[in-house]
Amino acid sequence: MGDAIGGMLASAVGIAISPLPLIAVILMLATPKGRGNGLAFTAGWVVSLAALVTVVVLAGSGGDASGGDDGPASWTLWLKLGLGVLFLLMGVKQWKDRPREGRAADPPGWMKAIDSFTPAKSAGLAAALAVANPKNLVLAVGGAVSIAASTASAGGKTVAAVLMVLIASLCTLLPLGVYLLGGEKSVKVLGEWKAWMAAHNAAIMTTVLIVLGAKYIGDAVSGLAG
Repeated sequence: MGDAIGGMLASAVGIAISPLPLIAVILMLATPKGRGNGLAFTAGWVVSLAALVTVVVLAGSGGDASGGDDGPASWTLWLKLGLGVLFLLMGVKQWKDRPREGRAADPPGWMKAIDSFTPAKSAGLAAALAVANPKNLVLAVGGAVSIAASTASAGGKTVAAVLMVLIASLCTLLPLGVYLLGGEKSVKVLGEWKAWMAAHNAAIMTTVLIVLGAKYIGDAVSGLAG
């Protein structure tokens, strides 16, 4: 089980520190329907991510991703190599598209309409950000493939998948927890989080994508050469 957890950990953390879902849930919590929308957004995020991870782990395990005693199946290593290259390209694009110094990035259109969101729309947005956003989709697939390719038992893979979803959902669970338990101070704390993440969005995601790209390519090359 240790290799399953270790394999998915970097991807799960990469999703967890994604600025966009954290900013989205903080903005929702500040609306008149903050509690209901925040709960719906968090639930939509967790359920969507859990469904994606489950499908990939089951499909990979059914395709004998672990490869038996000879290590991970070669197709998982080629997939990791492809994902690693994709991570690097996405990291370069993220940095090239960053706002120039002194200029703020234009917010997505849905941010301007967030005050009118219902719980259903909030859950739908969470699902889109969790599994339709290219960065999070690639990170989630990469982590789930790592679980499927591990030598862990079915129970171990299940534990690793649950942990991956929980870690990757910290970007929504933590703000919701602060809102529900933090009292009057929660508004200031969440506002500071949102401002910091918005200001450092490009640097955070560029670093995450480049590091993960290097790790996946390194793991794939090592496995293919072995």
